[in-house]
Amino acid sequence: MTVSPSDKLAQAPRVLLLSAYDAASHRRWREQLVTLFPGCHWHTLALPARHFRWRIRGNPVSWLNDPCFREHWDLVITTSMVDLAALRGFHPQLADTPWLLYVHENQFAFPVSARQNASAEPQVVNLYSAIAADRVVFNSAWNRESFLDGAWQFLDRMPDGVPDGLIDGLRAKSEVIPVPIEDYLYLDRECPPDWSCPHLLWNHRWEYDKGPERLLNLLQVLESREQPFRLSVVGESFRKHPPAFDRIREQFSHRIRHWGFLERRADYDRLLAEADIVLSTALHDFQGLSMLEAMASGCVALAPDRLAYREYVPAANRYPSHEQDAALEADAAADRLQDLLQRRPAASCPEEWRASALAGRYRRLFSALTDIPPSRF
Repeated sequence: MTVSPSDKLAQAPRVLLLSAYDAASHRRWREQLVTLFPGCHWHTLALPARHFRWRIRGNPVSWLNDPCFREHWDLVITTSMVDLAALRGFHPQLADTPWLLYVHENQFAFPVSARQNASAEPQVVNLYSAIAADRVVFNSAWNRESFLDGAWQFLDRMPDGVPDGLIDGLRAKSEVIPVPIEDYLYLDRECPPDWSCPHLLWNHRWEYDKGPERLLNLLQVLESREQPFRLSVVGESFRKHPPAFDRIREQFSHRIRHWGFLERRADYDRLLAEADIVLSTALHDFQGLSMLEAMASGCVALAPDRLAYREYVPAANRYPSHEQDAALEADAAADRLQDLLQRRPAASCPEEWRASALAGRYRRLFSALTDIPPSRF
């Protein structure tokens, strides 16, 4: 269907949004876009977050006969789990439509657990999608740099046939726009933190890359130092989870205030407003939504000096990173926590990550890609 310039100006921008592995952060981001830009006509295709290897490679086949690909769109937005290059090739009628790739996490920096077999195929999907996209957006600077560095190292191992300037070209068409934090989470607290017996919040996905063993080590150090604390361990959990969680629940039952996934969002938001210090022990975190939303709600942050945390956690609130020595890192984290309790710093509010602040950046990006005035979005 051909759309004339006058018709294009008259109708709402039509945006096709594709999420091939619709995990919680991906779903939250795409739902936010729809909410932030109600003037657009949105159509979303999303596949469940399971069967990872099939999802990341097979999504063009799963969607092959979907009638939406025969319609006109002003913009196609995909997550990094989408095989954008294959989809764009399968649907040549959308060849002139701008395609935007949003990278929540990149497969060059994503850790492989002991239960998984390493495979280059997810990395190839990420790389080809970035090459085929008109614009590539990352949720953090660390995500972008680890992607570009990883892609360069990957291509450097190839025997021949790699064109000069490929990585420079990817960098030139990329930028960083985070997943927004909803405005309602930003709170001005009336009560100061309990510095004598702080309520510690660990609110991450219950998987190995979030460092549950390191959390256990830290708690054991605090207990050995007779440091009072209360503890909430929440976040998305699965049927199988690292055994460190069971040990934490058993050893620190006398400290625990909340345990496990909170089904109601209102209960989780209430916990964010009650906790004093939000902490991370993660080995991988491409943006750190759970840290940002807790900081917006008034928690003081404590995180390792690595990953995307360097972009928003104050340097004085980051403990030295010792990825190869968990015991040394646990002592460093305990030292920094006790330093915070002595210094009593004010919470650092991540204002630049507020949804209302980021909406303009997304709007300008959409306008530049589509030649539709920003006011139309």
